[in-house]
Amino acid sequence: MLIRSARDSLLPRASTTWSALRGERLIVLHPANPMQQLIDKHLAKARVVPHSSISINLLDTQIAMVEADEAFAIIPSFGLLACRNRKVVMTRLINPVVNMDFHQIRKRGQTALGECRRILLLSQELHSQWAGRAGIL
Repeated sequence: MLIRSARDSLLPRASTTWSALRGERLIVLHPANPMQQLIDKHLAKARVVPHSSISINLLDTQIAMVEADEAFAIIPSFGLLACRNRKVVMTRLINPVVNMDFHQIRKRGQTALGECRRILLLSQELHSQWAGRAGIL
């Protein structure tokens, strides 16, 4: 999803293409963030080089910066709940639609224990194999 400030004068659109982002300022997550790496891959495929970008660490900070009308941001659809009380406009990114089927969330600094860790490792391995076959990775 593309989000922009509700203060932006552009008319709301149901969808936009990745290539329509050429020259736009983007607020991005840290380059080491796997989600940002996926976004960067699709921006590159669309031959989009952001005009300039601001790199931050947290999705909530990214949304707040967009709300302050600093720039646009690309976020996963699960971030839409974090946008519900913000003055931002959401637009679906298409051509291509990008799916992210697995996201692991846990308390910062904590590692999974025992059987849980084995299940997570198996899930990651299966996801990587699927993504490789699908041409995503």
